[in-house]
Amino acid sequence: MTGYAVVDVETTGLFPGGHDRIAEIAIVRVDPDGRVEDTWTTLVNPGRDLGPQQIHGISASDARHAPTFDDVAGLVADRLRGRTFVAHNAQFDRRFVWHAFAATGYDVPLIEPTTLCTMRTGAQLSPTAPRSLAGACFHHGVALGSAHEALSDARAAAGLLGIYLARGARHAVPGWDDVVELAATTPWPQIHSSGATPVLRGAATERDTHFLARLATARTLPITTWEKEEYLELVDRTLLDRYISAREHDQLAQFCSQLGIGRDEVDQLHREYLAGLAAVAWADGVLTPAEVADLRSVATLLEVSAADTQLLLQPPAPKTPAVTGSGADDGSGTGASSRFALRPGDLVVFTGAMDEPRDVWERRAGAAGLLPRPAVTKKVRVVVAADPDSMSGKARKAESYGIPVISESGFGRLLGDLAHALAPAAGVVR
Repeated sequence: MTGYAVVDVETTGLFPGGHDRIAEIAIVRVDPDGRVEDTWTTLVNPGRDLGPQQIHGISASDARHAPTFDDVAGLVADRLRGRTFVAHNAQFDRRFVWHAFAATGYDVPLIEPTTLCTMRTGAQLSPTAPRSLAGACFHHGVALGSAHEALSDARAAAGLLGIYLARGARHAVPGWDDVVELAATTPWPQIHSSGATPVLRGAATERDTHFLARLATARTLPITTWEKEEYLELVDRTLLDRYISAREHDQLAQFCSQLGIGRDEVDQLHREYLAGLAAVAWADGVLTPAEVADLRSVATLLEVSAADTQLLLQPPAPKTPAVTGSGADDGSGTGASSRFALRPGDLVVFTGAMDEPRDVWERRAGAAGLLPRPAVTKKVRVVVAADPDSMSGKARKAESYGIPVISESGFGRLLGDLAHALAPAAGVVR
């Protein structure tokens, strides 16, 4: 007997073989007596949006660094070959893994006769115990760490398997040895291993440095007006949702690299941008606590020092412009025409499994005079994503067109700005 391979996958949805994909896989190898031999796990880049992220908790910023299943197919096969496939609700995990291999061109012997299910086995050995993984673990005293994290769930299922083996599962469950023997003797195709390195959750924290850290100190030539306006406009679009995604860090760093804009120039532009926002906030003569908090959040994102931020938040001198802008008279520092804002008739596209149902957002957009569309074209004004780093086809196309990809909260902010801009017109008597 070669033992068992206990598997858990986190996926973008519930339907293998269609649009849904594996986003994380873990394999715990267990010897014939139920002792854990080794563990292995990696995130998997699904090449699409990550689906219900509120359930599995995988971020696109992490997954974008991960290998595809094709990259790790050989490694997965090496860990499954000759072993009995085991999972909690095994049909779900087995079908996803089988379809993932099929998508790479391999027909592997992951079939029901070579599979054991800890959920089904638990029901046979302990009929009164809960069927869910969390419930079964609590009932049998098995540790379950982070639910819906592949390695944690696979370890928990392996713990259940060890308990069931100790309680005589081989003899109590009809056909157990037949399943083990078939899994051990059924040949697998030889699948080349690419040697891809596994990627774990939290990879983005280590790999995605702030774009400012990637810039040269300074450049020898002065920054031109065009370069300044282009950069400030890019910053303005980046901060629509008061969050800089990994994709946007890359875009800002690439823009500065292409034009040779250094850290010194960018720091000065960031102070100017923040000064412009402060001038707009002071336009009514009052700086509210909410406006102060917003300005401080922008300063943090752009790494404007606390001392500079405090100076920029001071009331402007009477009859003196708060900041020298780019020729506009709104004091924004980016020019009134370059500040990003939605207007009635603008096209908007939604992508990903959002916190609120997509049709709710589409109705809100329609009520504001915007036009929701199912696909991204160059005429689309903004793409709203469940995760701004989404790897969906819509998000990738938006990036190629230079269309902002923002979060739900960012879109809510834009809707609020649009409603505020239209409010005076609503009171005009015609």
